[in-house]
Amino acid sequence: MSASSSVNLADLKARIEAAHVYDLAKRTPLELAPGLSKALGRNVWLKREDLQEVFSFKIRGAANRISNLNDEEKSRGVCAASAGNHAQGVAASAAFYGTQSVIFMPITTPPIKVEAVEARGGETRLVGDSYDAACEAALDYARETGAVFVHPFDEIDVIAGQGTVGKEILEQLPRPPAAIYVCVGGGGLISGVGTWVKSKSPNTRIVSVEPAGAATLLTSIRAKQATALSNVDKFADGVAVKMIGERTFDIACRVVDDTMTVTNDEICAAVKDVFEATRTVVEPAGALALAGLIAQVRAGTAPEGDCVVTISGANVNFDRIGHIVERAELGAGGEMLFAATIPEKPGAFLNFCRALSGGSEGGKGQRAVTEFNYRYANETDAHVLVGVKLSPDCTRNQVLRDMTSEGIAVSDLSHDRLAKRHLRHMVGGRAGAGVPEVIYRFEFPERPGALTDFLINLDARWNISLFHYRNHGSSTGHVLCGFQVPKGDAKALHAQLEKLGYPMVQETGNVAYRYFLSG
Repeated sequence: MSASSSVNLADLKARIEAAHVYDLAKRTPLELAPGLSKALGRNVWLKREDLQEVFSFKIRGAANRISNLNDEEKSRGVCAASAGNHAQGVAASAAFYGTQSVIFMPITTPPIKVEAVEARGGETRLVGDSYDAACEAALDYARETGAVFVHPFDEIDVIAGQGTVGKEILEQLPRPPAAIYVCVGGGGLISGVGTWVKSKSPNTRIVSVEPAGAATLLTSIRAKQATALSNVDKFADGVAVKMIGERTFDIACRVVDDTMTVTNDEICAAVKDVFEATRTVVEPAGALALAGLIAQVRAGTAPEGDCVVTISGANVNFDRIGHIVERAELGAGGEMLFAATIPEKPGAFLNFCRALSGGSEGGKGQRAVTEFNYRYANETDAHVLVGVKLSPDCTRNQVLRDMTSEGIAVSDLSHDRLAKRHLRHMVGGRAGAGVPEVIYRFEFPERPGALTDFLINLDARWNISLFHYRNHGSSTGHVLCGFQVPKGDAKALHAQLEKLGYPMVQETGNVAYRYFLSG
């Protein structure tokens, strides 16, 4: 580590105390989350940085840095590189202090963040596929124009501004917390928070939480120097940094007690937990710290007492919410995804449904099926892809045991990336040429056991050739079902299906079916 990267922590603490942030930043609330506290067995406090005007703590560091510029520096303007949150902070601060801002952002930056920067008066330039490419372009621009480069995390004034989060936490809590969980990308937030908190409450544990695919601090600690990652997972784009700063690494090595990583699925589950606690949808990086606390509680390594988590940002693209919701149950251990092989013969499908319902003869089990995908392929075996909600009364082992007790071969795909990212959206295909097939679309009330009831009440005299169901969180379940029907028997099938009492529409003539599913 170079001598220039060595930071005097006493000086940094004094800078945090004197930080000029409140012309632009809010003193955000520290909220007790009763539901999370009960579930996790300790007091869980949420530091709500998502409530800043720019929906992120980044406004603090940017405001402090730009407030300290002299008139000559302001006349040259400022520039920055950011995936979005720092960019908004710089744009808002530059406008407030009367200077121009040019923000370099990766091409992959969510549009909501680009538009937010422009709305705050910043000029945006999209360059490269990563923060590092955008940073290089911003540094080139600074050299060419004389603009002041405002680093997102590795400048003392920026770190000091972020440190006011830690100062507020200790002022707002009635007693020193047992631990503070902090999301980490470049390290500015944890460096500032850790410096202040360790100076005032040395027994409070500072825990860094990173995505498993972007663990720049953990990687650098293991290498004993700031080390660039060869690959960066951009799912949590707010912390998708290739290398931690030299200053922030130096500070983190002295103030961080624990370093840990979490998976993307665990992050998605934490986004859901934040929503249920606050009715706010945060970005993946915003829920990162909570994911870390939950992981440590499950592992039995979290401290007792008051635990604080930083809710650091809410700049999430709307079109990402569906993906987050889909992965949240898997991340929380609340859903399993599995493939099963059943013989292609009468009664096998019904046998499978009974096993899926819990093995009860009447099929009245209360397992909630989240999706069910099947397509006829040949005359010997059928492959089914199923999602099931898990609970204390419906565990992963119980589902597998019920399947195998009926002689059904099962493969658990809950942690299979190909299955989660692609296969569950691709199961299907065309019926064999010459197979007489009729397609129906059904609706039924979305409640535990309703799908199983539907499956069991289908008449076994018609072979099911296609089945697709997926839970969408609404009050109504939707099923697409195909039946192999001997010629002249379609009317009898229709009459039988009407007896089920579910709203239904025949879709055999549907153009989408003819394009992609018919033989």
